[in-house]
Amino acid sequence: MISRTAEYALRAVVVLGSSPGSPRTTQQIADQSQVPPGYLSKVLQALGRAGLVEAQRGLYGGFVLSRPLDELTVLDVINAVDPLVRIDRCPLGLVAHGRRLCALHRRLDQGIAQLESLFGSTTIGQLLAEQSPSPPLCEKSATHGKRGPGRTPS
Repeated sequence: MISRTAEYALRAVVVLGSSPGSPRTTQQIADQSQVPPGYLSKVLQALGRAGLVEAQRGLYGGFVLSRPLDELTVLDVINAVDPLVRIDRCPLGLVAHGRRLCALHRRLDQGIAQLESLFGSTTIGQLLAEQSPSPPLCEKSATHGKRGPGRTPS
């Protein structure tokens, strides 16, 4: 339901949130988040433009979050890189429909609204606090990179 870019941004933010105030290099974030470094650079730039992360230069520089963990929501991160788009008029451009949505588009918009509500009420701090039954990010394992039942390609 969300783009790969949005997922990568969320992974990066969770990594940065796991050690607030400690700058992380792109390579460190890539290693922990399992996001390709080249793609991650673009994601971090978008997060920076949105004011969610900032780059600290120097010998011990890197990226840090710009907002407190309990104020930064999943929706903030998603909207910074690939915003959720509500359906407020006929996506097919049918003039006769105008803002009156058919049943399908109305239901799709309702689903998007529910995602906005869930993601807007979930902070990165909450994700990091949820250590049980699983950690906030998937961890590397001996089968990393291999597809098995229920696994999707990264």
